[in-house]
Amino acid sequence: MRPGVDRRAMVALSGGHLAVDFASGSVPALIPFLTDKFHLSYALAALLLLAATVSSSVVQPLFGLWSDRRGALWLIPGGAALAAVGVAAAAVSPLYPVVVLLVLAGGLGVAAFHPEGARYAAYASGEKRAAGMSYFNVGGNAGYALGAFVTGELVVWLGLGGTLAAMVPVAVAAVALHRFVPSLRALKVEASRVEAVPDEDRPRAMALLGGVIALRSVAWFALLAFVPLWVVAHGHSKADGNRLLFLMLMSGAVGTLIIGAVADRIGLRRTLVLTQAAVGPLVLVFVYVGGAAGAIALMLIGVCVVGTFGVTMVLSQNYLPRHVGMASGLSVGLAMGVGGVAAVVLGAVADAVDLKTALTACAVGPMLGVFLSLRLPAARRVVSPAVVPSPR
Repeated sequence: MRPGVDRRAMVALSGGHLAVDFASGSVPALIPFLTDKFHLSYALAALLLLAATVSSSVVQPLFGLWSDRRGALWLIPGGAALAAVGVAAAAVSPLYPVVVLLVLAGGLGVAAFHPEGARYAAYASGEKRAAGMSYFNVGGNAGYALGAFVTGELVVWLGLGGTLAAMVPVAVAAVALHRFVPSLRALKVEASRVEAVPDEDRPRAMALLGGVIALRSVAWFALLAFVPLWVVAHGHSKADGNRLLFLMLMSGAVGTLIIGAVADRIGLRRTLVLTQAAVGPLVLVFVYVGGAAGAIALMLIGVCVVGTFGVTMVLSQNYLPRHVGMASGLSVGLAMGVGGVAAVVLGAVADAVDLKTALTACAVGPMLGVFLSLRLPAARRVVSPAVVPSPR
């Protein structure tokens, strides 16, 4: 096993992650514009985010299981291509039900990419597993932030048709990934020469971690859906709302590197507990204080949530060492689907009461998650971070 990260492979995989999550991050930016176009209620607006979340999350563990059992390298370029086509077509569709279906299709592309992409990122990481997964996640986090910002700005400038231009780089990335497939295949052959017997899976620990992620996602997806609408409701423009969303997301991308260093120093579990405990109070600062303090609170929420995606992914692979693809799918997939469902429920609360009440309620989820995170078992020390080759 190589002592360090395969930089060429990691650049390709992190770049692909950036492209796929660029498409995924575009969906929240489109919500205010689609809300105006179709005269949507808060609940129907949140349904768009739910469509993206469910398709990109609930089925992600199934793609992970497929990756573990049979391998499916074509899902990396194929997922990127489907994400680009789905989001681009959704933006220009004339019918709301068709928009929902196309957003679902784009989400399936996102779901297809992640488990196999994370699997090959683990191969490329060599003995530097934590560092490698951090690099892989930085690409995705930056892509999600840039998708929200760039797509929002293009739509302000060109209308919803500007989404077509926004998805061109994602399509180009899909072509580049397709051409890089032979190099990735060789990477797997190299990794498969390493003989390593993984520890036993700990499904109970994974279930606890899934609960932590799900409860954290209640607040996160509510903010993704409603921050732009909250800003508009307070007399500002849609562009202002998307810029604030970008600030939150980009802070999370930067936070990935900060949190990674903190986790190396104080431990994965302790880092997760501390960041989880901060999210709920920060949401309340955003809602009830607002202004510059509210913007700073959103930035810190981004650091605490997005910045710990790498932490939860490493923990999930540690808890399910025999099913790395499934672990990746669960850590960023199925559990996060709860957040999308919660966003729709909170949208109904916003329709029935008001948006302030809905945003206040979303702060409860991560507070409850603190108690689950305190029960997480410590991560096992990985002596040889090899990834066991998928059985044939």
